[in-house]
Amino acid sequence: MARTFLCRGVTGVFQLSRSRTLLSGSRFYSQTEAEPLTVTQQNNGIRRIILNNPKKRNALSLSMLESLRENILTDVDSEELRVIIISAKGPVFSSGHDLKELTSSQGRDYHTKVFHTCSEVMTLIQDIPVPVIAMVNGVATAAGCQLVASCDVAVVTEKSTFATPGVNVGLFCSTPAVAIGRAVPRKVAMEMLFTGTPISAHDALLHGLVSKVVPEERLEEETLAIAKRVCQASRPVVALGKATFQRQMAQGRDAAYATASKVMVDNLALRDGQEGIRAFIEKRKPVWSHKAEKAHD
Repeated sequence: MARTFLCRGVTGVFQLSRSRTLLSGSRFYSQTEAEPLTVTQQNNGIRRIILNNPKKRNALSLSMLESLRENILTDVDSEELRVIIISAKGPVFSSGHDLKELTSSQGRDYHTKVFHTCSEVMTLIQDIPVPVIAMVNGVATAAGCQLVASCDVAVVTEKSTFATPGVNVGLFCSTPAVAIGRAVPRKVAMEMLFTGTPISAHDALLHGLVSKVVPEERLEEETLAIAKRVCQASRPVVALGKATFQRQMAQGRDAAYATASKVMVDNLALRDGQEGIRAFIEKRKPVWSHKAEKAHD
């Protein structure tokens, strides 16, 4: 029998059955009010967030960023959520910021809000306790490329391209450079930023911007395979590992080892940590609690 429980989502409180798929739209709409800017689906621990404004090349307008933020944060601490996949409708994953929002008529305060919200979304992706996978089939430029670089994993098609072309319109991609400069070698990042020239999916893989390049017809299959594999692991163990990885990457070698060593001990103290070890010794599959409970102090 399917279990039904209540979740508070972007459209209010709704019921979700484990045997059924959750499908909801965002309360943020495009200018035509015809389509929500993002659509969310959740099933079996996997939440899919779809950028849904192909007519505007899925530009990361302030409304799009706010919608994306809400989709990410909704029930993010629920045990039912194990992984998030971000994808897009249409041939462009995202063209970056909406330049119409960045004119003088909008003013400095509005511009500040746009970039503050964008930075908040990008850091949120790395700070939430579940992995976030970018599923890209097409063009990702400027802040769209930043979004890909900010995700924990990126699966892309062979026709996908990546660029930071802001320099060509007089707006250097300084905020995308934060994420991209931490994903690819410095000289690769600088060439992308100085020239705005797109790089191919295979070059993006070579330089570490993406995780895997697949044929278009296999994109969903390959992405879901990774997501389902994540769902087989213990949620608190994955959350602890993700947070630790981000923290130690910002540290020097010795501090990183000190941080990681302490967390390994903390991991062993988790109920699921001990369950995994017992299951290995007893040659059986582990039965995860998915709760951050301790087995010992």
